[in-house]
Amino acid sequence: MKKLVVLTGAGMSAESGISTFRDANGLWEGHDVMEVASPEGFANNPELVLDFYNKRREQLKHVSPNQGHFNLKQLEKTFEVHIVTQNVDDLHERAASTNVLHLHGELRKVRSTKNEALIYKWEDDLVLGNLAEDKSQLRPHIVWFGEAVTMIDIAVELVSDADIIVIIGTSMQVYPAAGLLSYVKHNSPIYFIDPKPSIRETDFENLTIIQSGAVEGTITLVDLLLQS
Repeated sequence: MKKLVVLTGAGMSAESGISTFRDANGLWEGHDVMEVASPEGFANNPELVLDFYNKRREQLKHVSPNQGHFNLKQLEKTFEVHIVTQNVDDLHERAASTNVLHLHGELRKVRSTKNEALIYKWEDDLVLGNLAEDKSQLRPHIVWFGEAVTMIDIAVELVSDADIIVIIGTSMQVYPAAGLLSYVKHNSPIYFIDPKPSIRETDFENLTIIQSGAVEGTITLVDLLLQS
């Protein structure tokens, strides 16, 4: 069974009603991203940061996986599918995808501010005074700007061993995720699904661009892969 690795970004979840990471002004839901997505922001105003992620977590209760998520699950019948996502939602899991790696953390988890290994599932609001077992304040289990993307080494291994690469809803312009493409095996086909592609088919060997959103694009992808 061929190994298919799918790299997903904000565009994957956009058709479920989750807004993309930040708008043209560099704001995320009206906030400067450094206020709500950096260790400095958390140190300066922890209440604001906790409230911000509480609202994002609450939003997850009111959205559902879109057909694109289910189309990727369908591919598991034919391929060994691994999803490497930059998204912090759990829509891939709710679509029953088997192998999902979160590069940037998960909204429905929190962790100790002292020990990154102390991670807990979390559904409701997180407030000051919620403590880990080591008595430290809990924080969102999110990789903020300036923090190490600890899962990147696992992602590199997956991409290096992949027979087919699929990219959905991410520009692949921001590192370290952007660097994953340099590990693609020679002659492995790459499929890039995005309504406004940031790359051209001449930029990479064996690249096929599907200029579409995640739902329509994955329908086309499934047809192409099952025909090949």
